[in-house]
Amino acid sequence: MQDEDARLRLNRLGQLELTAVGPQRGLVSGTWASLLDIHRYRELTTLLVRRELRARYKNSSLGFVWSLVKPVAQLIIYFVVIGQFLGAARAIPEFAIFVFSGLTMWALFNETVSGGAGSIVANSGLIKKVYLPREVFPLSTVGAAIFNFGIQFLVLVAGTLIAGSFPWSQRLVYVPVAVALVLVFGTALALLLSAINVYLRDVQHLMEIVILILFWASPIVYSYAYVTSFLEGSWLEELYLSNPVTLAILAFQRGMWTAGADEPFPANMPLRLSIAFLISLALLWASQRVFARLEGNFAQEL
Repeated sequence: MQDEDARLRLNRLGQLELTAVGPQRGLVSGTWASLLDIHRYRELTTLLVRRELRARYKNSSLGFVWSLVKPVAQLIIYFVVIGQFLGAARAIPEFAIFVFSGLTMWALFNETVSGGAGSIVANSGLIKKVYLPREVFPLSTVGAAIFNFGIQFLVLVAGTLIAGSFPWSQRLVYVPVAVALVLVFGTALALLLSAINVYLRDVQHLMEIVILILFWASPIVYSYAYVTSFLEGSWLEELYLSNPVTLAILAFQRGMWTAGADEPFPANMPLRLSIAFLISLALLWASQRVFARLEGNFAQEL
């Protein structure tokens, strides 16, 4: 009886058409197929974002309040050490708003890239058991980073309202542009690094050093005025402004830091942001194609 059931089951399986799974080749068709695949698993991505957030604050009494502790602690340290001891607060108006604006934007980029780089390795058990588009794992870290950014942004808005300096002007348009640039650029790096990290585990540790360099290469705890005083008109200034994260932070500060309206600001900023955004989009597409090419051996490598 069992043998007969097994034969019937095999016959039914033999009549089914084979369905291709996994990434498809092709620069255009493969990209479109991957996007459709990710869209079909959008509910899973949402569940992974929730899991990421719950795991981060599991058994915590304060919960999501901890997402504010680190940036607020950084704000206090930089405000006291750099702002008061080194005198930066006397040269930069509303130094607290200036620093927290930079830290808010930086936290979004840092969480996106750092979390995304190790996301595939961290979910190795699930990857080896079932098929699903592997992109959902770095994308889930992006979703968690966006959630934390939202909390920090609300605190920043509250700070500007308390200080009586909310940016009621057209410069506020720089804020969504800066956020979009960081998300596209950060997601591109997260996809690329998460795939490479499966084969070269040193990548995740190397990124910690690169992230540290990028932090000090962006005007977060010092004003752009200091950069122009040393590099104005030179190719080094153009090299400094070629970093999309630097442009995004400058744009975000321009939108939220009203006291810095008269501070130096890069020329042709809308054009610079547009070019950086287009390049980041191209990098995102290229990163996804590299990810699709490498993910076929993830299970074996993990």
